[in-house]
Amino acid sequence: MKAISIQGFRLICVVLSVLSLSGCSAMFAQNPGEDLSPVNAIASDDRKHLLLFGADVVAYFEAGEFVQGSPGFHSQYQGVDLHFASAESKQKFDQNPLAYLPQYGGYCANGITFGIPWGGNADEFMILDGKLYIFGGAMSRKAFMLDFDANRALADRYWEQEIKGANSFWQRARRLVFRVPHYQTGEEQAAAVRAAESPGL
Repeated sequence: MKAISIQGFRLICVVLSVLSLSGCSAMFAQNPGEDLSPVNAIASDDRKHLLLFGADVVAYFEAGEFVQGSPGFHSQYQGVDLHFASAESKQKFDQNPLAYLPQYGGYCANGITFGIPWGGNADEFMILDGKLYIFGGAMSRKAFMLDFDANRALADRYWEQEIKGANSFWQRARRLVFRVPHYQTGEEQAAAVRAAESPGL
């Protein structure tokens, strides 16, 4: 019987850790199995794949801020559930869903540059070139913006070539073990952001 390689063992450990921290409910919620899969979604009492914790995706564009949606204004698009703050928001979404959906399934755009579909806080976002980008926090947003064009190109590539249509948990575990060549830790990214914000120091 062949011995498991160190990297193989690490992958198994990461998968088990991710599953134990996230639970099967989250794995099911993030992977609806249709064209939008995977997505940054949760399972709620009455929704199986609730995008961005129920944030009103239209409000990001119309109000320029995070607005919590209501179960009373609900739509479903390609297996993904969405809540809205008003009938008007719901109507706008229903007329043109692709105009309002977040990039990269609503995961942290910065994480996607490393091939990792993880994180994404509904209240940490930017709209650039008419597209909605979600981030895991202020530092992730700043790191992504250090070189927006290059980072967006990386994220687009990993999304299209590896993540889109894949299982979010398997992809996450794989890329936490087999890291991309340009991978940076949170500390390394924070240092780069600090250096950019204080170039004379």
